[in-house]
Amino acid sequence: MKKKVVAVLLSCALASTLLAGCGSSTINGGEGKKKDAKYKVAYVARAQTDSFAAWFANEMRIASEKYDDISIDVFDGQADDEKENAAIENAITNKYDAIIVQPNNVEAQRPYVEKIVQSGIIAVATNGWDQPTEGVSTVDADPYKQAAVNAQLALEQVPQNAKVVVLNGPSGHFHSEKRREAWQKEFFDKRPDVQIVGEQIANWNKDEAVQYMEDWVTSNDKIDAIISMNDNMAAGALEVVLGKEQYKDILSYGVDGTVEACLLIEEGKMTSTCLQSAIDLAELNLETVHKLLEGEEKQIETNIEEILITKENAAEYVKMYKEKGLLKE
Repeated sequence: MKKKVVAVLLSCALASTLLAGCGSSTINGGEGKKKDAKYKVAYVARAQTDSFAAWFANEMRIASEKYDDISIDVFDGQADDEKENAAIENAITNKYDAIIVQPNNVEAQRPYVEKIVQSGIIAVATNGWDQPTEGVSTVDADPYKQAAVNAQLALEQVPQNAKVVVLNGPSGHFHSEKRREAWQKEFFDKRPDVQIVGEQIANWNKDEAVQYMEDWVTSNDKIDAIISMNDNMAAGALEVVLGKEQYKDILSYGVDGTVEACLLIEEGKMTSTCLQSAIDLAELNLETVHKLLEGEEKQIETNIEEILITKENAAEYVKMYKEKGLLKE
């Protein structure tokens, strides 16, 4: 039976309504569930067209349900700095007790996150904050290490004199730039024989990755590996070449450990990814924000663990997704 990914994209699975005055949509609200909750928390998500961001937003809602005293509203920044910043401003105006921000562009969001602190509201930055900021707690993963575990594997796997393509996340994004830095230091600097025949910013987006890969396939006689800063772009690039005999041995690397990537790895179509568990990240965010709300700590900086997923252990994570209800036969 063909495996089917259950819709975890909140923009499709949950009704969207406009957040008054900001142009961003609310994709989940605590309203009606915990009307008497002691704390009201806003989570401003980067974008729901990004499979990881969508999964993460859904897990934030699920993680919040473990706390009787927290009600959470999730807002979609739509991969647009102005819309994300407007959502943050509206959350400040609406006097949330805490605001968690997944930045689309750290430099664009930084002044607005600082406004949260100035307003006396608890501020948490997650999944992409680049440096310690007074008053801002962080819950993240180490993007350098996430890419490094893939790059170190690639050292052994990528053939001599290989031609590779590189797909980057948004310019200026902490995770995008640190992952690319890791690939440079841990792989390209050690493998001068490898030639990059195409490199583009695809903004974490599958469709953009498809377009770039189509161009690269047309302009190059061979491509030995796809090096991507996330799974979504890697999966998009693979769509272009899967089933073509010329690319039957192509290697591909990503980050996030999404359902799609784990299935592709289990089926032998993708090489590896690093798990950036949205489940762990969401649970750690809610644990962190609860401690801050209760006054147990004033500022927290914490990271989740990075785990390499390959053909050897992909089935373990496919099983996890099935148990979570994110995947069914």
